[in-house]
Amino acid sequence: MADYLPHTSTEVEEMLSFLGMNSMDELFAHIPAAVQLAQGLDLPAGVSEPDVAASFAQLTSANRATTTALTCYAGAGAYDHEVPAVVKALGSRSEFMTAYTPYQPEVAQGILQAIFEYQTLIARLSGLPIANASLYDAATALVEALNMAHGATGRSKMIVSAGVHPHWRSVIKTFALGTGHEIVEVPLHNGTTDLSLVDVSNAAAVVAAYPNYLGVLEDLTTPKEIARANGALFVIGGDPVAAGVLKTAGQWGADVFVGEGQPFGTALSFGGPYLGLFACTQEQIRRLPGRIVGETVDSNNRRSFVTTLRAREQDIRREKATSNVCTNQTLMAVTAAIQLGWLGTNGLREVATRCAQGAHYLFDRVVEVAGVRAVSTEPFFREFAVTLPMSANEVISKMADEGILAGIAVRALAGERDASLATDNENVLLISVTERRTRSELDRYVKILEKVVAK
Repeated sequence: MADYLPHTSTEVEEMLSFLGMNSMDELFAHIPAAVQLAQGLDLPAGVSEPDVAASFAQLTSANRATTTALTCYAGAGAYDHEVPAVVKALGSRSEFMTAYTPYQPEVAQGILQAIFEYQTLIARLSGLPIANASLYDAATALVEALNMAHGATGRSKMIVSAGVHPHWRSVIKTFALGTGHEIVEVPLHNGTTDLSLVDVSNAAAVVAAYPNYLGVLEDLTTPKEIARANGALFVIGGDPVAAGVLKTAGQWGADVFVGEGQPFGTALSFGGPYLGLFACTQEQIRRLPGRIVGETVDSNNRRSFVTTLRAREQDIRREKATSNVCTNQTLMAVTAAIQLGWLGTNGLREVATRCAQGAHYLFDRVVEVAGVRAVSTEPFFREFAVTLPMSANEVISKMADEGILAGIAVRALAGERDASLATDNENVLLISVTERRTRSELDRYVKILEKVVAK
């Protein structure tokens, strides 16, 4: 127990003597004075547990989400989907609820099988043969896709559509500062990528979004052909729900698919933690980041599961690794597997169909409101962007007073100027619809928007 007690004055003196120092001040002299706590922390006296709970309750009461549930039309990667009770019930079972890394299969068969099933479902969803056990989120999954492309081609030039989520693009630019990757952004025209505006030669990867972050569904034939002509990997970053009714990444000819798995069983949770989806072709399996769970048999010839391809994994063959990720988002991956298993093919198709139908119904009504116009005339899935006659942030604030989260201000996502929009985006609002939105809710949205814009 002594190992866990504070050091005695005698022990401190022994340490200083061993180091050839005379005082604790001398020990910490290398730390700049500006960051030292000369007088300690200015903290209040301790209080009882009920007092602490009451204090936190008072603070959270100021948060609108805890007092009035806003009807949510925000999206851009995080969606207000229904999470069935079965997902929470099964996902919290002790077989799955563990922080233990499953390197010892004899004690981790439950979680290993769940991850294996998750990989199978993501492979089917993406239309690609290989999926890993998940990554942190979609943005870091895209980073890993570019690392894979660099490893496969030896090149550093990455052609990235401005239709890719601005936050994802921001993350890959940050990583590029260390890796030396050259990120070439391709502007949008009428909501779609115009690859004629950039030099695509000598590229390692061509990255497209399906749908893009403005909701637009682009024809991905051209970026695929450019990737093939240049010997580059074709990477698709997409909304996985769209696979319920649209082409999969594999059907588009992608080498890599990345996406955000939050729609499958993970609540919005104020922004995370979420789930990075990653799938690729068989040719890239040795460069696949993170963990893979495989199926085998044990000494008694019984079906069993293990982490596989460990000889290539980043924690062992580091000099040949294209990634330093050796883990996965187990809890979110398990709930995603349960949600997808619960929905099945028909259920996913129904969710996607209801999202698309609701979005198109709302779009038709919204663009009839005076002063509101569509950003793009191209087809969309479940999100669309409109230009308002006033600031998008102002509309969001006023509609929130009516119990509606109207969407996301594109300026908040992309900044003042962004290659995704040729004009100032202060008045651009991104609106999303999920299967949870009813016809009466959609009609009320339009009614409140008309009132706000009229004022």
